Amino acid sequence: MALTTFSGPVKSNNGFIGQGAADLTADTTLTVNAHAGRVLTTNDADGKFTLPTITSDNIGSTFTFYVETAATDMDIKTDGTDKFVGGLFTGVNDNANGKTFISGASNDVITMNGTTTGGLVGSMVTATAIATAKYVVSGVILGSGTLVTPFADA
Repeated sequence: MALTTFSGPVKSNNGFIGQGAADLTADTTLTVNAHAGRVLTTNDADGKFTLPTITSDNIGSTFTFYVETAATDMDIKTDGTDKFVGGLFTGVNDNANGKTFISGASNDVITMNGTTTGGLVGSMVTATAIATAKYVVSGVILGSGTLVTPFADA
């Protein structure tokens, strides 16, 4: 899509989608305006990244996380009311078979530790607000050892 320059009033009923990257280097509460539609590089091994509360105005907003610094205790979480649906495939670094983990009905946190719950450099997670209180997640996270689910309750 080409760049557009506006002169005069502009109205959008569904908002404008950002693009590019945003570097997350500390615990961050995300916003639609600053973070949706961007690749969010996570450079805080034990960062806590909180998705915005889902409202009728932000349904369809997508947040894509790319692990650039290996996780030790990294969390992608909701406000506690919103929950995750969907799943994450966890691959392992020793050519063993990976596993797909499906979120439970009460799960509102994805925790990556760089080994059994994934979070090695190159891991990617996408969360999209699809309905009131529902973020659908998908992605491939990289781990090692005996894999366990990255999904949890706060």
